[in-house]
Amino acid sequence: MAQNRRSFLGNLALGAGVLAAAPLAACSGTKDESKFPYIKELVGKNPKMNFNMCGYAAPKLDTVRVGFVGIGDRGSGAVKRMTFIEGVEIAALCDIRQAAVDGGQKILADAGLPKAKEFVGGDLGFKEMCESGLVDLVYIATPWEWHVPVAIAAMEGDKHAAVEVSTAKTLDECWQMVETSERTRKHCVILENCCYDFFEMLTLNMVRQGVFGDLIHGEGAYIHNLDYWQFNKPKDNQMTDGAYTKMWRMHENKRKANVYPTHGLGPICQSMNINRGDKMEYLTAMMSDDFTLKHRIAEKAKEDPFFEQFVGWDMRGNMDLQLIRTNKGRTIMIQHDISSPRPYSRIHLLSGTKCFAQKWPLQHIAFGHDVVDEAKMKELEEKYTPELIRKVGEMAKQVGGHGGMDFVMDWRLIDCLRNGLPVDMDVYDAAAWSCITPLSEWSIANKSNSIEVPDFTRGAWETNGPIDLTLTGAGTTQVRNLIKANSKGQLNVH
Repeated sequence: MAQNRRSFLGNLALGAGVLAAAPLAACSGTKDESKFPYIKELVGKNPKMNFNMCGYAAPKLDTVRVGFVGIGDRGSGAVKRMTFIEGVEIAALCDIRQAAVDGGQKILADAGLPKAKEFVGGDLGFKEMCESGLVDLVYIATPWEWHVPVAIAAMEGDKHAAVEVSTAKTLDECWQMVETSERTRKHCVILENCCYDFFEMLTLNMVRQGVFGDLIHGEGAYIHNLDYWQFNKPKDNQMTDGAYTKMWRMHENKRKANVYPTHGLGPICQSMNINRGDKMEYLTAMMSDDFTLKHRIAEKAKEDPFFEQFVGWDMRGNMDLQLIRTNKGRTIMIQHDISSPRPYSRIHLLSGTKCFAQKWPLQHIAFGHDVVDEAKMKELEEKYTPELIRKVGEMAKQVGGHGGMDFVMDWRLIDCLRNGLPVDMDVYDAAAWSCITPLSEWSIANKSNSIEVPDFTRGAWETNGPIDLTLTGAGTTQVRNLIKANSKGQLNVH
C-alpha cells in the first residue's frame, strides 16, 4: 500500500501526472484494513537528511509572483488579501472551474491590478502553471487530496509552496514533502493561520520571555459544527458557494482519524518549540461513535434525492482526541469535532510552572488560582504583544480574514520571502502537525494503543533555533490602500 502510494505521487512529481483517484484512495486497498499496518511501517522510516530547511533563508525576491491553485471560498479570500500587499504580483490563477478563475480576475480588477494568466481545465491544470516561469510562490487552497501533489509539483518546478491545512493526509505524503523541500531547497510552508491569531501570539511571546516558567501542558482543538457547509450542495457556476466542491468533505468524513489537527496543535507546538528544542514522542487517540452525521444524511436524503448517495455510509465519530507526550516530558491534548451542536472552540490552553492561559470559551490568563482582572490583562497585552502584531495587527483587522490573523500570516510570509529570511512554519512543521491524521487513524483502529511520532528533522530538533518573533531584517513590505488603488496609496507600515 505505502509503496503504491509513493510510486503514484512520485510519478506525478516526475511529470506522469495521474491523480483522478477517489478522495480516500489513501485509506483503502489493504487486506487488514482496520489495523492500517502500513502506517506503523512508515513510522519507522528514517531517511538521511539532504539539507536542513529549518532556519533556511532562500534568496531574496523583490517581487513575489504568486500563483493560486484553488479559488473557492478559501482561495478567493487569499487572492483578495494578497491584493493589499506591496511587492506581490498575482501572476496566475488556477482552478478546475472557470467561474472560480473569473471571480479571481474580478478581485484583481476591483483592486486596480492587472489580469492574471489563467490555468483552467481538468484536475492537472496546476502542472502547467508549476512548470512555467510565471510564478515564484504557489499558494494552494484545494481539497485536501490535492495539497501534496500540487506542492510537490511546485517545488519540482523551482517554486516555493504555501499549503493550506492540513498539508498531508498520509505519512508517505509527509515524507514526500520533507524530502522534496530538502532536495530542491524550496520552502513548503503550512498556512496555519491560527498561529498568527492575536492571543496565540501574545502567549507565545510570554512563553519566550519566561512568563510561563517551564511549560507543562497544552491543549488545542478544532470544534466547529460544519453542518451548514457539509450539507450545502456545490454551485460550480459561482466562485464562492459556502460548499465543498464535489462534496469532498463528506468523503473525508468517512475516515476515522483527526483529519484536521493543525489549528489547535500548531500554536501549542510553537510555544513548546517542537522541532526546535523539543519533539513529539508518541501519541494515543480515541474516537466516539457517530451520533449525528449518519442520521443527518438520512434526514437530508428524505428532503433531496441528491443526498441518497451518502445514505448508509459508515461515518467518523463526533469527537476524537489525541494525547501526545514530548521528549521533554510535556503533554498535549488535541480535540476534533465537526458534527456536534456546540459552540466553536480551539481551546488554546497553555499551562506552565508560573502562568496559565486559555482562549476559549473565555479568554483569560492566571498566575495562580484566580484569573487576572481587565487592567492586568491590558498591561500584559501592552508589554508582551510581539513586534509583528504591533506593526500590522490593526491593518490586518481592517483587511480581515478570521479577524485579521489570515492577513498577518500572508503579510509575514511575503515579507520573509522579500527579505530573504527563514519562514516561521517550515516543511518539518507541515509534516509533524499533519502526521497526526494517520497516526490517530492507526491508534483509533488499534484500541488507542500508542504510536511513535516520526522525527522529520532526523535529530536536528536538538539544535534548530526557535522561530524569530522580532522583525530584525524584516518589516519592509508595505500595504496598499485600495481605496486609491495605486502606488501612492499606502497604509504606512512602521
